[in-house]
Amino acid sequence: MPAAPRRTGRRTHALLASAATLATAAALTAALPADAHESHHRPGRYQDVQLLSFNDLHGNLEPPSGSSGRVTELQPDGTTKTIDAGGVEYLATHLRQARKGHPYSVTAAGGDLVGASPLLSGLFHDEPTVEALNKLDLDVTSVGNHEFDEGARELARLQNGGCHPTDGCYGDREFQGADFPYLAANVQDEKTGKPILKPYWVWKKKDVRIGFIGVTLEGTPGIVSADGVKGLTFKDEAETINKYAKVLQRQGVQSIVALIHEGGYPASGSYNYDCDSPGAGSGISGPIVDIAKNVTPAVDALVTGHTHQAYVCTIPDPSGRPRMVTSASSFGRLYTDTTLTYDRRTGDIARTAVRSANHVVTRDVPKAADMTGLISRWNALAAPIGNRPIGYISADVNNTGTESPMGDLIADAQLAHGRELDPRTSLALMNPGGVRAGLTYAAKGAEGDGVVTYAEGFTVQPFSNTVNLQDFTGAQLVQVLKEQVSGANAAAPKILQPSAGLTYTLDLTKSGADRVVTDSIRLNGAPIDPAATYRVATNSFLAGGGDGFPTLGQGTNDLVGSDDLSALEKYLTANSSAANPIAPPKADRITVVG
Repeated sequence: MPAAPRRTGRRTHALLASAATLATAAALTAALPADAHESHHRPGRYQDVQLLSFNDLHGNLEPPSGSSGRVTELQPDGTTKTIDAGGVEYLATHLRQARKGHPYSVTAAGGDLVGASPLLSGLFHDEPTVEALNKLDLDVTSVGNHEFDEGARELARLQNGGCHPTDGCYGDREFQGADFPYLAANVQDEKTGKPILKPYWVWKKKDVRIGFIGVTLEGTPGIVSADGVKGLTFKDEAETINKYAKVLQRQGVQSIVALIHEGGYPASGSYNYDCDSPGAGSGISGPIVDIAKNVTPAVDALVTGHTHQAYVCTIPDPSGRPRMVTSASSFGRLYTDTTLTYDRRTGDIARTAVRSANHVVTRDVPKAADMTGLISRWNALAAPIGNRPIGYISADVNNTGTESPMGDLIADAQLAHGRELDPRTSLALMNPGGVRAGLTYAAKGAEGDGVVTYAEGFTVQPFSNTVNLQDFTGAQLVQVLKEQVSGANAAAPKILQPSAGLTYTLDLTKSGADRVVTDSIRLNGAPIDPAATYRVATNSFLAGGGDGFPTLGQGTNDLVGSDDLSALEKYLTANSSAANPIAPPKADRITVVG
């Protein structure tokens, strides 16, 4: 069928947010302008606009399992507790409850709403997630890096609708596309130099106008497969936002929110940590800090993402004034509720009155019936594939720590697949970002405890990368290990998950490449010979030099194997049974010092 025409009609919401329970508030410290407090005498000047936001949903329509479905809450006495969170049936209810009584309401997102999704969405190229977001009344989102997992053409289909070019239509209906605009201000077509999607969008309600500019991280090409970003250029985030802020101002739009798929790391893992308690901005680090400090003061708030962290912070803008920067963790576990006070006289936000808080998407509210119906419909299509057992485990295989049991299990599976292709295969390396979840022992459905289903495997490895073999010298192999903690990965190390037999020491008391202790590197007990050739299995993303590993892009004698999930499935099937389940690897291949 031809692609559905792009719809231009926009609904206007007359809804938005009351304070939910389990909240933390961060407010800019200065008071409103003196006359703002008299707004009840002159109701015409100031108008509170509620901005609801979330990010990094990654197609998690059903409640995520294990640690992916929990958040940590700081208690008044300084202790912490965990709360089960997430699932679009609950997210929809929370957002709808939050909007009640708030006639000026807009809902925005910070990218990575699709991609790296569980089977229920990923199997259908994330059409179920876009349908769910439409029902959530999402108004606008920036693109994230994962929106490019299947390339710009597939992203355009998610926006505009139409059936998948290879897999066609699912069920008896044609996919309608997103009701909300995807913004990609800093993603340009290499040939034309123009953004591939809208750079900005303006929300309007009566005489109130707020502009949204959407960008993804400039480093997207380094973390997405080369095919996904072919023919595209990714520009500097702050420079792009500043450029389009001027465009909006020339159109008379003075209130501006930036949606940025890049983020930071708060000093605490608790969602309700007071980010500003030691002083403005000191509770957060990471790329978003520099971006925020360089984004024009014309922008009134920054909704961020990518790091899967939860924070509500203020970071000074270039003029030194505090400005709200928020992120709502990931997988639909939180949403952010921000109040923007719009000044009709100036058309701008009274920045001193901005208030914001993250709220937990608890599972103690009624499920939204329309979301339950959507999930049921897609589950009926997915169930025959997803419920198939592919292996058995004796305990949870967790995806936590510098070296994780799940990462090791995947590396072992890729080594086994590599040896089937070429018996000379020496080792396998798996990037930690490609391990999207662990495996839980407790049954999710009727399969029984300890049973690993195809759907669970898909949740762990949803990217459809292939397992690739390449030859490297021993010297190159040592260099690869050092690139985990140097170069592009110096500030935020990316520790590759090693297959059995590869051991070394990671000394965190040292800096840069020295953190990988060269003399400690062993393969099956023997030191690495710099001049020898080693056959290494990686996924296709790493084999292209992704994740800041340029040396992995320099291998020779490439051989492309099966997809990575098939390799994991085959390994589990061959090495486990109901009577003899596989035990989680001990994650003791890397010795961490310091």
